[in-house]
Amino acid sequence: MIRFENVSKKYGNTPVLDELSFEIQQGEFVVLIGPSGCGKTTTLKTINRLIEPNAGKIYIDGKDITDMNPVELRRGIGYVIQQIGLFPNMTVEQNIAVVPKLLKYPKDKWQAIVHDLLEMVDMPYEENAHKYPSELSGGQQQRIGVLRALAASPPIILMDEPFGALDPITRDTLQDEVRRLQKKLKKTIVFVTHDMDEALKMADTIV
Repeated sequence: MIRFENVSKKYGNTPVLDELSFEIQQGEFVVLIGPSGCGKTTTLKTINRLIEPNAGKIYIDGKDITDMNPVELRRGIGYVIQQIGLFPNMTVEQNIAVVPKLLKYPKDKWQAIVHDLLEMVDMPYEENAHKYPSELSGGQQQRIGVLRALAASPPIILMDEPFGALDPITRDTLQDEVRRLQKKLKKTIVFVTHDMDEALKMADTIV
């Protein structure tokens, strides 16, 4: 599914990734763990080409990602970050439907997707679809960030310390929900954390 071959990245004279090689299977939940500055986020961002390595190759389904259009590549990869990044002037429904709309899904299709995804995380459509991010708790906002990444049904989801800013109880609940969604929807997830307990709870494989 995703294969790194001798991937290296330097910032100036400082090596961040040094001939990194590993493989992620389809449907696998892989956690990248380590202290700040060890290259976890850099590794994650090379997958969707937000960062370009200095050497080595990355393949998705056997294709060299440098041969792909970066915009099209990113549309096939969900991305969830700690800062959430919801659009404050858009409703919950509009935030979740951003990529399906870009991909020209008909309205009835993207509305059905939003409805189904909200139900999966116990946020009923009728009660939540027309709220704005400011009306949600931190945990609810992060749920919407996860659902937005899932909305166009990309095969790969990248998650960069998505629960780092949440309180322990909310974090624990969201960990359970994401693992359940991953198993139900059979997505390949690459998840960054510095928390070993979180890694052990979430991962099929730890890198």
